[in-house]
Amino acid sequence: MGTPKQLTARALNRATLARQLLLAREPLEVTEAVRRVVALQAQQPASPYIALWNRLAPFDPSDLDTALADHRLVRSTLMRITVHTVHADDYAPFREAMEPTLRSSRLGDPRFRASGLTPSDADTFLPPLLRYADGPPRTAADLRTWLENHLGTTAPNSDAHRMLRHYAPLWHAPTGGPWSFDTRQSYVAASPRPALTDPDAATDGLRHLIRRYLQGFGPASVADMARFALVQQGRIKKALDPLAEELDVLTAPDGKRILYDLPDAPRPAEDTPAPPRLMAMWDSTLLSYADPGRVVPPEYRTYVTRVNGDVLPTLLVDGHVAGIWRPAADAIEATAFHPLPEDTWNALAAEAAALATFLATRDPAPYRRYDHWWTKPLPATAETRPLAAG
Repeated sequence: MGTPKQLTARALNRATLARQLLLAREPLEVTEAVRRVVALQAQQPASPYIALWNRLAPFDPSDLDTALADHRLVRSTLMRITVHTVHADDYAPFREAMEPTLRSSRLGDPRFRASGLTPSDADTFLPPLLRYADGPPRTAADLRTWLENHLGTTAPNSDAHRMLRHYAPLWHAPTGGPWSFDTRQSYVAASPRPALTDPDAATDGLRHLIRRYLQGFGPASVADMARFALVQQGRIKKALDPLAEELDVLTAPDGKRILYDLPDAPRPAEDTPAPPRLMAMWDSTLLSYADPGRVVPPEYRTYVTRVNGDVLPTLLVDGHVAGIWRPAADAIEATAFHPLPEDTWNALAAEAAALATFLATRDPAPYRRYDHWWTKPLPATAETRPLAAG
């Protein structure tokens, strides 16, 4: 077979950017764009919109509104036990792949067990619960009332209800507001239903997830795949075995780690230019690897991912995180962690002006609740500039 080709760190970075549509904005329809990038982390409602604004030209946010409303794109708890927006065609296999993780984390949670409910109880009432949610959207309060009536108890633990909602194959129903979702929670049952009790479906779903992950985030190691999904590496290795002959085997920049990839997936030359971007909070590109260093320099990791897990909106310069940004009263405020050339500041200013215009149509400050992080220490070399005048 010979020695696997060793990728440089820069080549690995450019492969990631190409698959995440971050080397150039592309004229794709929003559902195809989400299919291409695989999954957008979506617990903050504005972030999928800003993520697609970074990747598409043109991008009309009303197209995303419509795709979410008619469930061509769906929002649900999936990888990393976190809310994601994915293409509807991917939902069932992704959910099947995640079943062991979600079942353990939600039905094994002490808050669920403290209610007196068991996983067997969940298996019993899940089908009628999903039938109830097959009609018009049901609020979180509706689902709680249904469960109380169904279980014959008057005051089940509220955290148990939350665990159940996160475990059940439910899609979030849009509730309005500037970014389709707000603090209200409303749900519909997934259609078609994923197969949650079939171990073969879980394995087949995981193989589907691995292929899709490599399409959107490869080349990648077993540890990367496990990190992306929050799935045990043993399951990844078992699912990979039948795929081995169809995948390219490469070597990571350290010369030690084995990387897998799809043979026809793009791997641009390492000198391919990477334009600056103002990335959304929790952009999946920063979160999908065991070693995030392909995009986030190690020395900046704690400035970007805060102690409670909040991942701040970042400046991407030459394909790597170089700082953070936030909307301010009359500008987009950018903080670079290290000195940047003036031509880079000028390019960031052009991006910021376009982003400010985009946000103004919906909500000029979607991340205002996270402003407290800017009072925490930043690198001594940091420079802050207002980039987009109102």
